[in-house]
Amino acid sequence: MERIKDAHIIGLVEQISGHYQSNISNRFLRPLMLQLQIEKSTWDQIELLTEKMEMYRYQGFHLDDLYTQIIACSRFVEAARLGMIPALKAKINAISPGPEKTLLEIAASNLPSNLQLFSDLLYELFVNLVEIDKKSAKNKPTVYSQMPDLQSVGRMLICP
Repeated sequence: MERIKDAHIIGLVEQISGHYQSNISNRFLRPLMLQLQIEKSTWDQIELLTEKMEMYRYQGFHLDDLYTQIIACSRFVEAARLGMIPALKAKINAISPGPEKTLLEIAASNLPSNLQLFSDLLYELFVNLVEIDKKSAKNKPTVYSQMPDLQSVGRMLICP
């Protein structure tokens, strides 16, 4: 399978990675993230997309790998919307007033919009990959059509 070296795709992955690392997987939210009921293999795929960018920048991406990573990130988004936001409120209430509580409150108040931006970027990457997939498939089945889990990506990424 040919590797994807499209500048727009690489830029989107870099944007997703940067946003995730600074706004979602930060020191205030990471402990709550790790409490989500997500399989280790899913965390591994999220890490590949959001933290191992250098590995792929010059070699390019395999389409099926990117699809698998998008599925994993979509599962995270869905779990975070259902589990992290309520857990944050409880954690904030348990902390006594001070700078840490204030910073946690800021992270908590920004989490819904940061998850939405992460979700939007993932969906944009997904749509772009499907287009590349369709163009490169020619008369063969698309990679997309051979991965049933991709059917639920849109539902998981769209805000409830």
